[in-house]
Amino acid sequence: MVQVNRRRFVEATAVAASVLGGVQTSHASEVPAPPQVSLGKTGITMSRVGQGTGVRGGRRQSDQTRMGFEKLVPLFHHAYERGITFFDLADLYGSHLYFREALRTIPRDKITILTKVWWRYDGPERATQQPHRTEVVRSTIERFQHELDTDYLDIVLLHCMTTGKWDDDLRIYMDELAKAKEKKKIRALGVSCHDLGALKTAAKSPWVDVVLARINPKGVKMDGTPEEITAVLKEMKNNGKAVIGMKIFGEGALSDQREACVKFAQELGVLDAMTIGFHEPEQIDDMLRMVEKYPAKAV
Repeated sequence: MVQVNRRRFVEATAVAASVLGGVQTSHASEVPAPPQVSLGKTGITMSRVGQGTGVRGGRRQSDQTRMGFEKLVPLFHHAYERGITFFDLADLYGSHLYFREALRTIPRDKITILTKVWWRYDGPERATQQPHRTEVVRSTIERFQHELDTDYLDIVLLHCMTTGKWDDDLRIYMDELAKAKEKKKIRALGVSCHDLGALKTAAKSPWVDVVLARINPKGVKMDGTPEEITAVLKEMKNNGKAVIGMKIFGEGALSDQREACVKFAQELGVLDAMTIGFHEPEQIDDMLRMVEKYPAKAV
C-alpha cells in the first residue's frame, strides 16, 4: 500500500507542485517569512518556526503521515516556500520517508532536520547496558540516514524523557550518539521532555545541546505550570542550551486562543524556536503572520 501511494504521489507531484507553486507565487508577498535564528551554541541556523509531524503520533504514524504523500509532501513544500527551514521529524511518527520525498526538490543544505530516537522499542529502559544496545544505536542512525537519503542529521533527540534519571538509564545511547556527533553524522544532541524532573536533568546535563519542551500559557499537556517550566527553561539558557518549544497550542486544545499562545511564546525570552504541527497551508500562513505581529523577545 505504501508503494502504491508513493507511486501515485510521484505521478501527481509535478502537477501538484505547479498548482501549489502558483498559489505561493501569487500570495507570497502577503505572508512574512519567519526569522532565521542561531540555535544556541550548535552552529545551526534555522527558522524560528518549525513544521512538526507528530500530532497524535505513535506506532510510526501521526495525523500528518495519515494525510498521505499526496497532501503532506506539498505541505512541506509550502512551508519551505514560505521560509520555514526547520522540520521536526521522528521515528515514532514514521515521517522520515515522507520528508525524503520533499527532499527531492528541497535543497538539503538549506534546511535543518530534527529527528528523535524512540529507544523504548529496544526493551525495558533499565536494561540499556546490554551489549547489543551499542549496535542498536549505530544501526538506528544509519537507518535514519537511509530513510532520509542524507549523509548527516542536524539534531537528534532521545524521545520523550519521563524520569529525572534518564541520563543514567540511557547512558549507552548517549555515549554512542556522542560518537556519531564526533564523526559529523550528527550536528547536535538532546532530549524531548514529558516530565518536570526530566527537564531539570536536561538543564544540567553537559551532554545536552538542545531541549524540546512543552510550553503554553495555560499549562495544557505540559509538565508543570507555565511558571515552573519557564524557570527551568531559563536555567537551560543560562547553561548554554538551545530550547525549542512544543505544544504551543496545547496540541490543538488552545486553537481558539492562537494569538494569545503565540504572543506568550514570543515574549517569554527563553525559546530559540518553536515547532507546530500544521495540517493545512492556511495554518502555516496564519502562524507566520502572528509571529510577525508579535516579535520575539531577545533570548
